[in-house]
Amino acid sequence: MLGCRWLLALLALLTVGFPNPGGAEEGLRFPSHDGAPRVLSVTASNYRAALRGSPVVALLLHRPGGTRREREERVLELAAQVLEDKGVGFGFVDAEKDAATAQKLGMTEENSIYIFKGDEVIEYDGELSADTLVEFLLDVLEDPVEFIEGDHELRAFENIEEDPKVIGYFKGVESEYFKAFSAAAAEFHPYIPFFATFDPKVARKLTLKLNEIDFYEPFMEEPLTLPTPPQGKEEIAAFVEEHKRATLRKLKPESMYETWEDDIDGIHIVAFAEEDDPDGFEFLETLKEVARDNTDNPELSIIWIDPEDFPLLIPFWEKTFGIDLSRPQIGVVNVTDADSVWLPMADEDDLPDAAELEEWIEDVLEGEISTEDDDDDNDDDADDDD
Repeated sequence: MLGCRWLLALLALLTVGFPNPGGAEEGLRFPSHDGAPRVLSVTASNYRAALRGSPVVALLLHRPGGTRREREERVLELAAQVLEDKGVGFGFVDAEKDAATAQKLGMTEENSIYIFKGDEVIEYDGELSADTLVEFLLDVLEDPVEFIEGDHELRAFENIEEDPKVIGYFKGVESEYFKAFSAAAAEFHPYIPFFATFDPKVARKLTLKLNEIDFYEPFMEEPLTLPTPPQGKEEIAAFVEEHKRATLRKLKPESMYETWEDDIDGIHIVAFAEEDDPDGFEFLETLKEVARDNTDNPELSIIWIDPEDFPLLIPFWEKTFGIDLSRPQIGVVNVTDADSVWLPMADEDDLPDAAELEEWIEDVLEGEISTEDDDDDNDDDADDDD
């Protein structure tokens, strides 16, 4: 995953370890580590006690020594301090000295954080920064299923546009169908939110039948319905797994590695657009239109990146891809070497309409536009030099 993997990893390096702003008023101070050690060194002799000691435990598998170790310790110590009142435990597992312990715990990826919550194990794929890790763990602490009991919760559910979401209608918490739904929700928690309602009025507004489950892709107005009432969590999980790669999805810091590794044939179609910018908003609306028109195409997946979410990466992306991120862009990116090809737009008034965008995307999917084209030209030039 060389290329764009390290491109995204740069964000993690840049977002860790910034000091608190000097002179800030007391009410605006950012948390800083108080110096008290809270992160445990987890070994063969104490790992059972460590996992039993807290409802949620975050363990990092790493190698000792070096500046990376120091950075990881700062991040985990600050996160442990912030979440101390929540009872979240933190620890390190030494990949060299305690390899057997790591194996028992199912920790296979070095420099990765594993979250243990009862019998559930979640691998954290977000950036290594205290704020993002804390946000992720707060989501983990919540129940995997959120209940919709009236119009207020229903409006909040309907306002979720950027994330995938799953909802089901059941008789109650003792329903076997709901228990299967809740078990499946735990497998995707907290990356994909699951909702349930027991209220017939809410179900009617969502056009849900009893024991029916709907999956909403990001930015889609109409859901996908699980064909028949599920008999168990495996059917629900398989349904969500099949549809979780959305036609249009937003890159977010907490899930950027998971998103980037979910490529199709080694490429991603990537769109840059600032939602708060008029041109960016117009371009994003066009992307949504194209995505809705092509939601049944399993080969199409567009990653939308709002540059304002990643300010430290803007100069790096502009240099790497040779584009101007002060205006919308769309291109195809090779996940291995970061080679890219971008849709030509002559000026800021030359934004493509839906038909033009669909035509360009169709050329990409058919291989008529490829990041390998430049490589072929370079090889020919080298042959000519010989």
